[in-house]
Amino acid sequence: MDIGNDRTPHEAGIVVVGAGPVGTTLALELARQGVPSTLVERHTARSPYPKMDFLNGRSMELLRRLGVVEEIRDRGVGPEHAFRFQWSRTFAEKPLMTWEYSSVEELCKRNAEVNDGTSALEAYQRLPGNILEEILRDRAAAHPLVDLRMGTKVVDLDQDADSVRVRLDDGREHTVRADYVVGCDGAGSVVRGAADLTLSGEGPGGNHRDVYFRSSDPLLRRHGHFFLAVVASGITLVSRDESDTWTAFFPVSEQEEAADPLDVMRRRMGVELRVEEVLHTAMWKGAMAVADSYRDGRVLIAGDAAHQFYPTGGHGANTGIGDAVDLAWKLAAQTHGWAGPGLLDSYEAERRPVALFNREMCANLLEVWGRFPRLAASGATRETLAGFLREEEHQVENLAIHFDYRYAHSPVVVGEEGTEPAWSWRHTTPSTWPGSRPPHVFLADGSAIFDHLGDGFTLVDFTPDGAGAAAVDAARASGIPLLHRRVDDPNGRAVWERDLVLLRPDQHVAWRGTEPPGDWRAVLDTARGAPRR
Repeated sequence: MDIGNDRTPHEAGIVVVGAGPVGTTLALELARQGVPSTLVERHTARSPYPKMDFLNGRSMELLRRLGVVEEIRDRGVGPEHAFRFQWSRTFAEKPLMTWEYSSVEELCKRNAEVNDGTSALEAYQRLPGNILEEILRDRAAAHPLVDLRMGTKVVDLDQDADSVRVRLDDGREHTVRADYVVGCDGAGSVVRGAADLTLSGEGPGGNHRDVYFRSSDPLLRRHGHFFLAVVASGITLVSRDESDTWTAFFPVSEQEEAADPLDVMRRRMGVELRVEEVLHTAMWKGAMAVADSYRDGRVLIAGDAAHQFYPTGGHGANTGIGDAVDLAWKLAAQTHGWAGPGLLDSYEAERRPVALFNREMCANLLEVWGRFPRLAASGATRETLAGFLREEEHQVENLAIHFDYRYAHSPVVVGEEGTEPAWSWRHTTPSTWPGSRPPHVFLADGSAIFDHLGDGFTLVDFTPDGAGAAAVDAARASGIPLLHRRVDDPNGRAVWERDLVLLRPDQHVAWRGTEPPGDWRAVLDTARGAPRR
């Protein structure tokens, strides 16, 4: 649906529903673009338990722009702890296999030693999801462009061509008019339901239970530290803080739904674990679903409202943060009046394929989770099980999933002829191929090239004479915010492959060339979703 933006904004501006990590990231990204938002959250306090615990390196790069990385690292798991998966038949036995990925400390050291674009600017971070929620929510509450309303539910909404009417309940029901509404309100999204946006799912379902607890029982560390322990009797144990806080999750039968969760947990683990405190328990339904559409007119969805995964592989919140960053600059362009009629449609065109791909990658790891207990139950020996798991160890080092998704076929990316760079599971492939995240490099002065990018579009210009300067006038004529950033760095130029690289506000490549295009306006029109002239 094409919607104009030549009108007065409504009193609620952009309403973001759900102040979890995705909704708060969206509100803060809008604020970076100078756009106010109303952020509503039905709860009055942070979540009582962490629904996620892993931020991948790409999410950390994006959150770096919000100035929260230092606090995230300070409050997360220490950088010295390696990323370990332990696999056991029962928790009483020695693990059959340990998958191990480098600690943040090791990755940072390695990343400082290479400067060829194959490393990330930021390493991953383990952090309880409710702590991330608190960090981002506090930033949102303090920002003058974010109107955070806790304890406020969306009852219903309806829209016309000019606005969305949102019925809110904060103790009293009232209606506000908004320019756009974005549902970041989770798997049971009220916004998705009100907009009649449907989900399509694949893969296993079933009921599961989380038990969030504290325990200092030395049994838990008898085989060393781990992030995840997967037990063939059908339970996974997650170390939340490398100390005494844990989550166990497991499928439950109808008979087990009414049982004491601790009894079920101990039976599945195969040990009489001492638990000092149960912090929270929760039931959830397994789902592998992606919305058939991410938009209905002025109503959009992001995060778990748009896609749901099993908690294997860390795809949920990370995919949602990518959604928020992609959508924010496009909504800002609508608000500021320089978006073309196709820009908002490109949100779904770019982000839905990422969710579909990540669903398959999640299913890939979930297959191992499912086959392991079946093989153990079939009588497979320790050696056979260990050999099976060894062949799947690559699952833990999946850098390309996080860094190398590309919007190569996006309608707002200027494509080029030739062969797209190879995709490799374990490694990032440094490239400025249109639609890609560009490579991270440190410049000669020690600064990261990402830190030189602007809030709007940035033209990175490696030419000796600043040949891309004309892009600034072309952008100004269309109202597009564009920073012309000249860079004198031979290594950066070699890694970035072209003399001129135009980056969007979300740090993806919109266009590149060895010389200026014949018509900068045409390039920028494509990037803002305007019809070609």
